[in-house]
Amino acid sequence: MFYPLIGAVALAAALAPPAAEGASLSLETALALATQRSEAARAGRAGQLSAIETARAAGQLPDPTLNVGIDNLPATGPDRLSTTRDSMTMKRVGISQEWLSAGKRAARSAAAEAAVQRESIQVEAALAETRLQTALAYVDAFYAGEALKLTTLMEHHAHEELEAARGRLASSTGGSQEVLALTAARGTTEDESAQVRQEQSVALVTLQRYVGVMSDELLPPPETRPPSEDDYVAAHPSVLALTRDVELARRQAAVTASERDPNWTWGVSYGQRTGYSDMLSFGVSIPIPLSPSQRQDRETAAKLALADKAEAELADATRAALAEYRALASDSQRLEDRIERYRVGVLTPARQRVAAATAAYASNQSSLVTLFEARHAEVDAQRKLLSLRRDLMRARMQLSLKPVQQGAAR
Repeated sequence: MFYPLIGAVALAAALAPPAAEGASLSLETALALATQRSEAARAGRAGQLSAIETARAAGQLPDPTLNVGIDNLPATGPDRLSTTRDSMTMKRVGISQEWLSAGKRAARSAAAEAAVQRESIQVEAALAETRLQTALAYVDAFYAGEALKLTTLMEHHAHEELEAARGRLASSTGGSQEVLALTAARGTTEDESAQVRQEQSVALVTLQRYVGVMSDELLPPPETRPPSEDDYVAAHPSVLALTRDVELARRQAAVTASERDPNWTWGVSYGQRTGYSDMLSFGVSIPIPLSPSQRQDRETAAKLALADKAEAELADATRAALAEYRALASDSQRLEDRIERYRVGVLTPARQRVAAATAAYASNQSSLVTLFEARHAEVDAQRKLLSLRRDLMRARMQLSLKPVQQGAAR
């Protein structure tokens, strides 16, 4: 049977424990909550249910027709409107049935099944998109939180160094320029923290839209293994949807082609007369296609043209999915190289600079401003490295979560 089990889409997600407001949140839990709350998936399941109900009726015969009437009722003269005085007047009751061949019914059932399969893919694609957007929002919120930790640390350093500079000024071992420079530096770090805090707030609100809760702590997102190029393209939502569109268009063309052979209608009726024998009538009605090449064949050609259109769109979507995979894979590799190069070429020297500035300040060979600048440069390098890691994680999430998980909606 092609009818999927409606309502089982969130079975795995429902088994996951609900996240409490403010509790720590993992990416796995966030994806489960988003799957449960997805209104797009609910809309898709409603469309799927509609297609299923339509499919159940597709292979049935049309309803029979009940015919009731009076034949040869006098309209003038002394017997006008009398149903019993004239021998030709007959009360009639009958039934007729339009007959569809087994081949036509099979073609309609196949087309309806193709429509169900297409709606099933729409549900799975909606779930995949929900999971992807949730993961991207989670990654943005997590790395914004990590960046906020760095700017808060830098803010703390600026405050300490400003207090030390004021102490040096009071003891006449420092100058007012040093105090003013560190005062401006503290304002800069506070502004940076405010900006990152705003970015984190936006990211958390976006995440809450999908998961329904606001979390104080996000656990680090796990590493993901991207699919192969062929698997990515084969499970891409656009490719799957258009594959089903091609199949549906072909099935609908087959239904239209079957209409070249007309449907017969048989009927039987019983007529009651007064004073004479009752009458039994039966017959068959057969439509006569006068010019099938100008109507039925043209309708079939129109459906076949739609199938060709769907095939062309599928080919284009396949190329787009292939290009998308290669671009994301290239970005991932490029970001991995940049992260390693930045860690070795920028972050390590920045840390060495902090160590040297700290030693120079301890031996009164350098000012607090120089030490602060070294620390600020290290934090900037760490924030840049965080940004690169966030971009890498986003690319990997798109590679891993963009493809449809077959059976996720079943």
